[in-house]
Amino acid sequence: MEMKDLALPSLNRFASDYLQGDLETEDYFHYDLSDSDIYRNRYQELMNRSFSRGKLSDYIQEYMSRFSSSEAVNDNIEELRRDDSVVVVGGQQAGLLSGPLYTIHKVISIIKLAQEQQKALGKPVIPVFWIAGEDHDLAEVNHVYVMKNGKPDKKSYPSYQPFKTMVTDVEVDESKMGQWFEEIIETYGETSFTNKLRKDMKETIKQSKTFVDFFARLIHEWFHEYGLLLVDAGDPALRKLETGFFESLIEKNEKIAKEVAQQQAFMQAQGYSKMIEMGEEPANLFYYDTNKKDRCLLIRSEGKFTARNGEVSFSEQELLQMAKNQPEHLSNNVVTRPLMQEMLFPVLAFISGPGEIAYWAELKRAFELFAMKMPPIVPRLNITFIERGIQTDLEETELTLKTVLTEGTANAVQCYLDSVKDETVDQLFKVMKVQLEENHQKLFMHAVSLDKGLEPMLNKNIEFIQKQLAFMYGKIEERTKERHSFVLKKYERIANSLYPLESPQERMWNVFYYLNQYGPDFVKEIMKLDYRFNNEHKVIFL
Repeated sequence: MEMKDLALPSLNRFASDYLQGDLETEDYFHYDLSDSDIYRNRYQELMNRSFSRGKLSDYIQEYMSRFSSSEAVNDNIEELRRDDSVVVVGGQQAGLLSGPLYTIHKVISIIKLAQEQQKALGKPVIPVFWIAGEDHDLAEVNHVYVMKNGKPDKKSYPSYQPFKTMVTDVEVDESKMGQWFEEIIETYGETSFTNKLRKDMKETIKQSKTFVDFFARLIHEWFHEYGLLLVDAGDPALRKLETGFFESLIEKNEKIAKEVAQQQAFMQAQGYSKMIEMGEEPANLFYYDTNKKDRCLLIRSEGKFTARNGEVSFSEQELLQMAKNQPEHLSNNVVTRPLMQEMLFPVLAFISGPGEIAYWAELKRAFELFAMKMPPIVPRLNITFIERGIQTDLEETELTLKTVLTEGTANAVQCYLDSVKDETVDQLFKVMKVQLEENHQKLFMHAVSLDKGLEPMLNKNIEFIQKQLAFMYGKIEERTKERHSFVLKKYERIANSLYPLESPQERMWNVFYYLNQYGPDFVKEIMKLDYRFNNEHKVIFL
């Protein structure tokens, strides 16, 4: 296993400008990534703030007691109790089977940056993964992509939720999940590792009650030895720690929306698209009906906090009482979640995806409203895995990796087909097509001059002829592709592996394909590599 860096442009314009140093950083963030003292300065700022470390550590200890025992995890929970400890944090939705590869890349980034800065600062720096269990978008997490009939295909878990249920409350059906996983693993093909994966997964599913539980058990299994701590944002036990913070978010609710809107207006004036859609009079909080398991976004209306459908309505005082006595009924949205995270944890750095960089920039003034600085926003590692067969295909087609990872293979395939097609056939076809259409037009003009009623029939006739010509030409192209299918298959394999459905590999494929191909220690092996946070793409040759 070997890793190389590759300079690639970011798909997000704001993220690209941020990484290339083309922004006036102080307009968008409180820390400049190019500052060599960024983490020391951030550390000192955190040491001047207070956190409920004991209660937070107790919660994490209780939450993680459901998983297998880990000395590294237990050590980090104790380290978190220390007044001089800080965390590197990042989060993601609880995707089934861990979701797309970028979730794994984000966890690796969290752990690696924590290790790097613990060594640099000489202080405890703890990796924390924030599971977005309060999210209710089941369609975001209920599937993985597999190969079907030579193409990537979405394989969804068969589950129906009539309400906007938080993922932390979506239950796992052991039989359905087992069958769903079996159908997925079959698409990967049988290897010497497949039976162990089946056996281990059967036990994991049996122990998992909910989607978040399922997700957390997998992440813990792969990363516990590095001391990764897990929190579930949808856990009612965590809500009890957030009571006072929810009160602050409610009391300053209108000001939060105003500050975010002003920052968005400033960024739009600089030519950047708005990432967060708040709507009119946003409260940036959700109400969660714990009986129906239904989550609804609150707005401010005539001095009340109401749902858009009008089903619930609370005065500010009622909402404050709820925050104090029933915080499990409240949850954050994209605006208030980062604020809540910052209030809970001493965050040395936040690991973000490209889109997150842009929406965090829209929150700068909201952080200042609470006299807090936004943590350094550090882009997660972008990683692409290249298997030996794919590397061979790249060499034989003379495709560059940069080309594939930025634009796919469609242009290269067309160039290849243009180079192998029979020019004589092509020219004869074009001449025939022109002549037929010209002769038909002459016939059309003369026939219509004799009988106007023939016009509809003649129009349909030329359409039929054109369709037949297109059909004939298509068949000629098909035969050309058949004759050169051996080479075209190489392009197809490259695209399916590295840029499936015109998307980066990390957004489509799941880690279980690689676990099935390379064994249960695959994650441990890629963790051994020396990652540098230099904003370059990591290419790992397997």
